[in-house]
Amino acid sequence: MYPIEIVQPMKEELTDYGFSELLTREAVDEQLAKFGTTLVMVNSVCGCSAGTARPGTLMAVHNSAKKPDFLTTTFAGFDTEAVQAIRQHLLPYPPSSPCIALFKDGQLVHFVERHMIEGRSAQMIAQNLIGAFEQHCN
Repeated sequence: MYPIEIVQPMKEELTDYGFSELLTREAVDEQLAKFGTTLVMVNSVCGCSAGTARPGTLMAVHNSAKKPDFLTTTFAGFDTEAVQAIRQHLLPYPPSSPCIALFKDGQLVHFVERHMIEGRSAQMIAQNLIGAFEQHCN
């Protein structure tokens, strides 16, 4: 598990903009039982991938006409229980962090794996997500 001093600033990049944290299995299950769309950003300390995933996710949320009903995040290597629970909902995809998932009424409808983040700009990630928001969000 990573030290809180390393993780906290990266968590705040999202929580300062309205993302709620999923910290337990129960919180994940409760969130994904809700009707509507839930964006889950599985955050990570990975500098290159998470360093573009976080700003790309924020760009998408702030620049899309349609937005998810719920914005959530959890942190790989820190919020272990919640990340394991999210990964159960992401099957058959293998574990990936960072990653970004969009659920509608508890069902996975769009998934951005780490390999789709690596080497891409925040703007490219945002465009990917905006397309998913336009398709699945109200």
